[in-house]
Amino acid sequence: MFAILGGVAVGLALAPGVRRVVGRYAVPYEGEPAARPLSLPTAALVSAGAGAAVGAGYGVAGWPVLVWTALLGVVLALVDASVHRLPDVLTATLAAGTAILLLVTERQSLLRCLLAALALGLGFALLALLVPIGLGDAKLAPSLGALLAVTGWATVLAGLVYAFLLAGLWAVALLLTRRAGRQDALAFGPFLLLGTLLAVLMTGQPTV
Repeated sequence: MFAILGGVAVGLALAPGVRRVVGRYAVPYEGEPAARPLSLPTAALVSAGAGAAVGAGYGVAGWPVLVWTALLGVVLALVDASVHRLPDVLTATLAAGTAILLLVTERQSLLRCLLAALALGLGFALLALLVPIGLGDAKLAPSLGALLAVTGWATVLAGLVYAFLLAGLWAVALLLTRRAGRQDALAFGPFLLLGTLLAVLMTGQPTV
């Protein structure tokens, strides 16, 4: 309980910074409609929720990498939801930090993490050629694959299943409420991040 409350407190404290960073990167290209500014309450809600989830997972395998992914993931999810884009600088920063943390904290699972990162990166790159999934998702996927693989291949599979299931349910909800049409694009990054978080929390084994 203390870890959860601590995560919420940290998330709320970081919310103003998250809002500023999202505002910096959620900039539409020329000719695209202006993005709706992120409100502080929304930033606080998402940050606090991520903090609570990370606190709930305190002690699971890969927890340091989970913290790092949650920190960058909140920004990435909000930017993608706003402008349907995952900036290279953020995905590259996430990848670099993930690699360093895995080298320091998870040496026993390094080979599996590397293989999972390659598999998801290549898989999503190929998928982007067939369906409307952006290359940004392919750049995000290796970091998430590495985190998921800390626990094992079952967690990698669970993360993918959760991500596609959540995205599918959300798409159906948008169609039923007529908030989107069949041809409208759906930002997949938030669901990929959320699916990863759920898989780690539900299948990760305690390390302490």
